[in-house]
Amino acid sequence: MTTQLIKPLLISALSASLLACGGDGSFNGSDDSTSSGWTQGVFAPSSQFKGQCNALDEKNWLRSWSNETYLWYDEITDRDPASIVGVIDYFNTLKTNATTASGAAKDNFHFSLPTDEYQKMQESGAVMGYGFNFKLLRSAPPREVVVSYTEPDTPASAAGVRRGWEIVAVNGVDMINSNDVDALNSALFPSTKGVQTDFTFKLVGSNEERNITLTTGEFIQDPVMNVSTIATNTGNVGYVQFNDHNAPAERQLYDAFNQLAGSNISDLVIDMRYNGGGYLAMAAQLGYMVAGAENTSGLIFEKTIFNDKYPTTNPVTGRPLTPYPFIDEYIAFDPDSGISEGTKLPSLNLERVFVLSSSNTCSASEALINGLRGIPAARGFEVILIGGNTCGKPYGFYPTDNCDTTFFTIQFTGVNHAGFGEYSDGFAPQNTPNAELAPVYVQGCAVADDFTHLLGDKNEAMLAAALSYRTSGVCPAPTTAAGLKGYAVQSSASEAGVSLSDNRWQTQLKNNRVVTPLPKELN
Repeated sequence: MTTQLIKPLLISALSASLLACGGDGSFNGSDDSTSSGWTQGVFAPSSQFKGQCNALDEKNWLRSWSNETYLWYDEITDRDPASIVGVIDYFNTLKTNATTASGAAKDNFHFSLPTDEYQKMQESGAVMGYGFNFKLLRSAPPREVVVSYTEPDTPASAAGVRRGWEIVAVNGVDMINSNDVDALNSALFPSTKGVQTDFTFKLVGSNEERNITLTTGEFIQDPVMNVSTIATNTGNVGYVQFNDHNAPAERQLYDAFNQLAGSNISDLVIDMRYNGGGYLAMAAQLGYMVAGAENTSGLIFEKTIFNDKYPTTNPVTGRPLTPYPFIDEYIAFDPDSGISEGTKLPSLNLERVFVLSSSNTCSASEALINGLRGIPAARGFEVILIGGNTCGKPYGFYPTDNCDTTFFTIQFTGVNHAGFGEYSDGFAPQNTPNAELAPVYVQGCAVADDFTHLLGDKNEAMLAAALSYRTSGVCPAPTTAAGLKGYAVQSSASEAGVSLSDNRWQTQLKNNRVVTPLPKELN
């Protein structure tokens, strides 16, 4: 595929025919109507309300837009927009309340962000914070919050904060037992630059505590880190920590795979344990860079499926539905990346890949797993999963802005070349013990997140298991349910107490599968 690509769209507004405002019999004159003009089950085109930034019109736009594009539109309870005061509060009702086979919520991915904040995060990777990322091991008292990794050249890395340190207090508020979640969330998710926050950390493997004051700032997160080659007696193994399918990641993946291609590697480990997703097209690119032309030629990476109103047409773009292939070209998500659109991507032409996973492995990351698993058995490609149950999001959306807010509502699901796409309870290694969900089991080993070693350290539990399994085919004893010191144990949904769960906390944990246009020849 060497044709010119259409530049990607980060924010895709719904295209619909504009109709004149005014009464048409649908919005007044009915016994079921209210003073807001609402008639249950009757919907005007969303374009009639788009861009009219008063609360009632914003809610009417959300109602019609959801009815048009939400994957499970017929499972939404139709409520009078005037009956709920806040726009966001009303949006939060416009989703299904159904559950998956395991009893988990079917839609855990319904959220909104200020448009400027979303654009900044997606286009540049910029976030407000201190320069460290953290994982919530227990959300309710006694909480456990540990540093998962730090970003280079940030206050956190300069102060020596490292993976595995436990946050025991912020600004004197007890992280472990306090019910003051507003104070905790305010400190963990700052919104203003230049604010000093006092952290008390407990160091890895000891009871020693360290008090460090960090100042908030806006930092560019590295989506690709720790690219390395590990020499073993049975060949070189490549390692890539891949954190986000965002615009800067394309150039970084391009460089990483060129580096690995020159290192004569025989196996590859992609560490996506903290990768919440992003551009679906980038996952299709990554699939090609791993497996190569021989394994992917002529195959579907993912076929997108919208609600039953649109069996052949994309309701957002208006284009005919066309499956994503394994993409072998540079798309230039960031036009200033220095690589031209259409440049051939490097490829390792491997026959298998090891993916390190956790409950934070989501959306486009799961699409990579599913897309590669769709390669026909006759071609002999294997996906081996090392780690934990992924989040379970075979769904995606077009982030859509209206009145300075970007809304994310599930609009499509996807299936691989084999026609499979139902993994709403996630993927899990085949020996995962006592799974609370009903995951799709994948060849590999259940290994807990090991916070006693840095990511990329060959002695870190997940990476060590991958290195061992590649030659022995034998897993270590499963550790996902074990309370080993320094290892993550997944929080239980039945935890009692006050949880860190306000809106900002939730939106930071949400995961994107963002769609961009395909090469012209495929549209």
